[in-house]
Amino acid sequence: MRGEGTEVENTPLKFEEKYEEEHKAYGEKVYTALINEDMQGFRDTFLEMHPYDQAEFFIDQEKEQRITIYSYLSPDEAAEVMINIEVEDTKPYFLEMDPRFASMVLSEMPADDAVDILNELDKEQMVSFLTIMDKEAQSEIKGLLHYEEKTAGSIMTTEFVSIIKSQTVIEAMRHIKEVAPDAETIYYLYVLDDAKRLVGVVSLRDIIVSSDTTLIEEIMSEKVVAVSVAKDQEDIAQMFRDYDFLALPVVDFQDHLLGIITVDDILDVMEEEASEDFSKLAGMSETERPKDNAFISAKKRLPWLVILLFMGMVTASLIGQFEETLNQVAVLAIFIPLIAGMAGNTGTQALAVAIRGITTGDYTEEGKVKIILREAGTGVITGFVCGILICLIIFIWKGDIFLGLLVGVSIMASLIVATIAGSLVPIIMDRFNIDPAVASGPFITTINDIISILIYFGMATTFMGYLM
Repeated sequence: MRGEGTEVENTPLKFEEKYEEEHKAYGEKVYTALINEDMQGFRDTFLEMHPYDQAEFFIDQEKEQRITIYSYLSPDEAAEVMINIEVEDTKPYFLEMDPRFASMVLSEMPADDAVDILNELDKEQMVSFLTIMDKEAQSEIKGLLHYEEKTAGSIMTTEFVSIIKSQTVIEAMRHIKEVAPDAETIYYLYVLDDAKRLVGVVSLRDIIVSSDTTLIEEIMSEKVVAVSVAKDQEDIAQMFRDYDFLALPVVDFQDHLLGIITVDDILDVMEEEASEDFSKLAGMSETERPKDNAFISAKKRLPWLVILLFMGMVTASLIGQFEETLNQVAVLAIFIPLIAGMAGNTGTQALAVAIRGITTGDYTEEGKVKIILREAGTGVITGFVCGILICLIIFIWKGDIFLGLLVGVSIMASLIVATIAGSLVPIIMDRFNIDPAVASGPFITTINDIISILIYFGMATTFMGYLM
């Protein structure tokens, strides 16, 4: 037993610890070669690293070192680095490259990735790179640039493998070997008829296990799911989630195959849409990035804040309308933050539930009605419990049962209305094809502040005699 214990203590490092040590060693070695201007040593080490690690190393370097790296790498090697960097961060790197080298890097990238990067540039910069790009890559990229942003056409790649249904397996295999090196994925092979229309799909495994003389149309599946070139990327992401696709074909209105969308593209879309929705929920006009300076961050936050400022003035003016009530029963002012805060919090909770259900596609039309009814019920229960609790607390604290009832009933009514509003507003916006995330937390909170103030002071004014 003691021997076994010793053996356990001397076991090798766990895989992740071993990888971390190797990663650190590679980083130090490649940096040393870069500083010493050892081109061959740099290439030998750098090209052994994972593409993601290459990109991370590249990002950490100063401009002087990055310029050296460009001179050490071929366009296709530099392209591999660039596609592992966040698209919105690539602009300064391409602008500091020699324009001809930059255009060659873009030519070596998958067309959809090149289009994403070009869309980050100014129009003049984009045209400049396209002008000096080789004709084949230029034509392919231009073909994608004209598609509307955030549609299937804008995120698809044209580097896919298609075969003809009348081909035999051996003929299809010859074709696959020719085009596979440039294809984004070969796990799915899309089957076309003689008019180049999409008629089926076949997996690479099915081709491998079939006899050489078997016709493709005999082993293909005709139940192929495709999307229109104009379909919204958020809907496509939902399809990937529902069907667990690795890739999805994109067709025109005549079912001609135009390109494919791969799962790695959809992961980027999901991240983009999540960041966008989060920004809207936080009351920002645009997604904020870690590298943004204070001025840019303020510019993105100000539009909503200015709107909310004026909405806040509406709340202040409402309180001013009840100045006489406040003068006669000053203790009412103590509970304004409590009632407004509770209404805002419960409204935001209902808002989050509704938006999540809408964006994930979990709610049908009947489901939306059910969510409103459920949130109304939730508001009644939470409002009743919170109302009873605050009524008892105020009675014990102030010794005034009527004040306790007023605040308790106001909270109960505010929570019911706020919960319904939190679920109803995004559903109404979705009905009018407005992004429900626009009903952001700050927006719905301010609306509920106004509602709760009206309920509270309206009741206080009505039952003033009991309070005095």
